Amino acid sequence: MAITDALARRATLRRSVRLLGEFRFEQRDPARFYGALADDTAAMVDELWSGRHPGAGLAGTTVLDVGGGPGYFADAFAGLGARYIGVEPDAAEMHAGPVPPAGGAGAFVRASGMALPFADDSVEVCLSSNVAEHVRHPWRLGAEMLRVTRPGGLAILSYTVWLGPFGGHEMGLTHYLGGARAAARYTRKHGHPPKNNYGSSLFAVSAADGLDWARSTGTLVAAFPRYHPRWAWGMTALPGLRELLVSNLVLVLSPPVPSD
Repeated sequence: MAITDALARRATLRRSVRLLGEFRFEQRDPARFYGALADDTAAMVDELWSGRHPGAGLAGTTVLDVGGGPGYFADAFAGLGARYIGVEPDAAEMHAGPVPPAGGAGAFVRASGMALPFADDSVEVCLSSNVAEHVRHPWRLGAEMLRVTRPGGLAILSYTVWLGPFGGHEMGLTHYLGGARAAARYTRKHGHPPKNNYGSSLFAVSAADGLDWARSTGTLVAAFPRYHPRWAWGMTALPGLRELLVSNLVLVLSPPVPSD
């Protein structure tokens, strides 16, 4: 049984269309957008955990969410019985949403994903959703995630691929003109730099680099496009085309359990 079997059954075209429709609310109604994303993400992590540990769910596990912002994901994971810990380095971002979350779920720590204030092998699941493209050294972030994940646990790193259609974030498709040029164009048009500003808070992260890094750790157990239907997952294996078509890549890593 593959770790992604349960997730693959839910990865339908209908789900993809529904999530794509929610993206238009990211700026004007973030609670709606992130609420839908949180539910889908929690379900994805639960299905991956069950794939790794057949018959088990997230209940009783600790989920460390690196770059969790204001905690939109907390209630979704608490609803599955997990203990949620959100890590966010930006104080303004931590207070940009419903803090505490509606159900009062979870704990929140202000810290950098580059130096997580947690012991080695201390959590069952370490998640980073759409953060790697916002840091200068994404694989240092990945290494920290692996460090704190227990053997047999899951480190799940999902990020937006630069050359995909959403690589420019609010700059739209102008990122195909080049990141610096797109940021300058956005600034001229809106009178202020984009929140996701190329070179300072947005960087060009490729699918190939992520896959190369993940394979180098010896812990990669799955890689797939996060929002695509199952029949489109094969594009992850196509060099070149995957940079344009994958859009958001999920890397699932699991530190091995030491043999006796």
